[in-house]
Amino acid sequence: MAEAVFHPPKRKRRVYEPYASPFPINSCDGSNYGPHFKICQAEIVNNNVIVKNPEDMEQLYSKGFFGKGILSRSRPEYSISDPVLAAKWQKFNFNMPVVSSKKYQRHIEWAKSLMQEQGLDDCTINALLLDFTKPLNLREETEECCESQNEGALEMEAVGNEPEDLMTSSETSGGKEHGLESDPHYDPLANSSPYKSDITNIKTVVRTHLAEQHSSSAHSQSKHDSCNEENSHIWLDKDYDQEYVLIQEEESNVCPTEAAAGNEKSHLNKKENLVCRRNPFQIFEYLQLSLEEAFFLVYALGCLSIHYNEVPLSIVKLWEVFSEAQPNFKATYMAYHYFRSKGWVPKVGLKYGTDLLLYRKGPPFYHASYSVIVELVNGDFEGPLRRPFSWKSLSGLNRTTANVSKELLFCYLIKPSDMTEKEMLSPECFKRIKVQELILNRWVSSSERSEQEEL
Repeated sequence: MAEAVFHPPKRKRRVYEPYASPFPINSCDGSNYGPHFKICQAEIVNNNVIVKNPEDMEQLYSKGFFGKGILSRSRPEYSISDPVLAAKWQKFNFNMPVVSSKKYQRHIEWAKSLMQEQGLDDCTINALLLDFTKPLNLREETEECCESQNEGALEMEAVGNEPEDLMTSSETSGGKEHGLESDPHYDPLANSSPYKSDITNIKTVVRTHLAEQHSSSAHSQSKHDSCNEENSHIWLDKDYDQEYVLIQEEESNVCPTEAAAGNEKSHLNKKENLVCRRNPFQIFEYLQLSLEEAFFLVYALGCLSIHYNEVPLSIVKLWEVFSEAQPNFKATYMAYHYFRSKGWVPKVGLKYGTDLLLYRKGPPFYHASYSVIVELVNGDFEGPLRRPFSWKSLSGLNRTTANVSKELLFCYLIKPSDMTEKEMLSPECFKRIKVQELILNRWVSSSERSEQEEL
C-alpha cells in the first residue's frame, strides 16, 4: 500500500466572509469560557435541531460554521428586501427592507389564506388586513410609543405635518429626480425600539415593538422542506414584535395642460413613492444543525442546550434520540468528532454521495478537500458494511469525486472485539475506538509509464 500524498486545499477566489476564532475547548472547570460565556439554545422539531435566537445563530455560525440557514445557502442572512430596490434607495440610509408593490401583495394574500384556514370570515379578514396594512406615519407613532415606555428618556426632534409617504421619486422624460419629503438622513426606527433584531449584520431587517397601538397583527412561521415548523397562527397581542417594510408604489398621471389641449401623445408623469407599512406575513430565518454538529456542540464543547417540548435533554438522552432518528448516527458522529478535533470543518456530503466533506477553516474560504466514507468495523476490518461497494460503483464514486477536485477518503472506525452493545448506548464508547484513514486514488497506467520513462 502506497503512502498517501496530501495535497493543499484549493482556496476560493472571492472571499467576503470574516473569520472569527472558533469555540474554545471546554475544560473540566469551565474556566476557558470566562464569566460571560453564554450557552446557546436549540430545540428539536421533526428530528431536526433548530436554533431560532438571532444572537445564537450568529455565534454558532461565525465560530466554527456550524449549521446553515434554512432559507439561505449557508450563512443565515435571508431578507425579503429586493436587492435592486435596496440599492436604488440606499443613499437614504433606511434600515428597513424595500420591496415591490407586487411582492407585498403576495404577502397579503398569504396572510389572507392563513386566516381563512383558521376559520375567519372574509369580512373580518378584510377588516384586519385593511387596518394592519394601512400606510403609517412612523415618526408620530414611535414618539408616542417611546414616551409611554421611557418617559423623558428619549428626546426626538419636533416635526410638522407630514404626508404618509416616506420618499418620492419623480421620473420624467428629461431625467430622474429622487427626493425625500423630510430629512433624507432621518431613520424613523433608529431610536424607536427598545430591542432590535438584526440576523444579517447588514441591517436590512428592523422590527419595532409598538405597545398599545394596534390590537391585531398577522404572523406566520417559515416553512421549509426538511423541517415543518409549528402551525402558523394569528397573533392578537399588543406586545407583538412587528416588522416594517418600505413598498415602492408607482403612480402615473397625465400632464393636465396637455390633457386640456387634447394632445394624444401627452407625457406621463411617473411617480415612485416609498410607503411604509407593516408586513402581514413575516418569514423567519432559522439555523438548522445536523445531528452530528448539534451533539458535538453539546458533548464536546458544552456551548449548546437542546430542548424537546421545552424540556432540556441530557447527553445520554440525546445520544439515544439521535441514534433512533438516524441509524448511522453513531458512526458518522465518531468520524465527525475525530475530524473536528484535527482542525477540519466537516459538513454533510450527501450531494457528492458520501457521508462527510472536509473543509479547511470553513466553506467560505476553501473548497472541500476530501469526501469521506465512514465505516464501523471490528479489529479484522470485518463487519456489516453500510455501503458494500462493487468495483463499478466504487470507480464511479471515485470519478465523481475527482471531477469536483476532491479526494475520496475512507474512514474506518475500528471497534475492539470485547466491546458490547451495552457500551455503545453511551457516547463514552468512542473513547475506545481507533481510526484508520485510507485515501483512494485512481491509477492511470499512462501517467505512471511516463513518470518511469522520465526516471
